Amino acid sequence: MINRPEEKVPLSNKVKSKTTGIHKILEDTATSTYEDVITIIEAKIELVKIDLTEKISIVSAMVILGVILIIGIAYLITTFALLTGEMLGHPFLGYFIVSLIFLSCFLFFTKLKPLLLKELLQKIFLSVNDYKK
Repeated sequence: MINRPEEKVPLSNKVKSKTTGIHKILEDTATSTYEDVITIIEAKIELVKIDLTEKISIVSAMVILGVILIIGIAYLITTFALLTGEMLGHPFLGYFIVSLIFLSCFLFFTKLKPLLLKELLQKIFLSVNDYKK
């Protein structure tokens, strides 16, 4: 075996040869592709944030409107109970009749037709999303 001295090539030539020509084109392409993918992912994340914000605001608005509706219905029921009690001569009879109406609805949906309420609510929720079943 003959020991040959290694050829000394300056480092600047080695680096220069890798950053010119096809290597430079490949490196630029890979870098720009990576940056484009990162930009697309960031844009999609922003779109998801916007969609989630919109859906959360819709749900919040529905909850607020639901609370307002429940309060309004409670006052309407109280008014109906007072009116019925006034017509019968005793206020407690009006509340008793209104309570019987609500208890009969509860018994109807729990004992007689337990799936009816679930199916009605499911149809309402599906119609909100324009889904035909």
